[in-house]
Amino acid sequence: MLLIRSFLFCGIVCAIAQIILDTTNFSPGHITSLFVVAGSALDTFSIYDKIITYVGGGALLPITSFGHSLTHGVLASTEVNGFMGLFMGMFDLTASGITAAILFSFIFSLVFKPKH
Repeated sequence: MLLIRSFLFCGIVCAIAQIILDTTNFSPGHITSLFVVAGSALDTFSIYDKIITYVGGGALLPITSFGHSLTHGVLASTEVNGFMGLFMGMFDLTASGITAAILFSFIFSLVFKPKH
């Protein structure tokens, strides 16, 4: 049952993104930013953790999870470092993903030739 809930959650997130893309003038970048902010807002009120508990790993795959990770790192760091944790904790949980994105983008740019 957990696999079905996980699959449905990812499908619903993708369906919402497709509906927004089809019915508005938003670009994919706008939608990505919107979902990152939504994940961050849901984590601020501890809702995203409940979604992860109910849905499982499927909640960790969509872009909303990135906003959740950013906010989760900040909240954890502010408990330890106070006000300075706002600036120190943002990339604690996301550093490996950001590094991988930069590294793979560089490698793929060397391997593939872009079309004009």
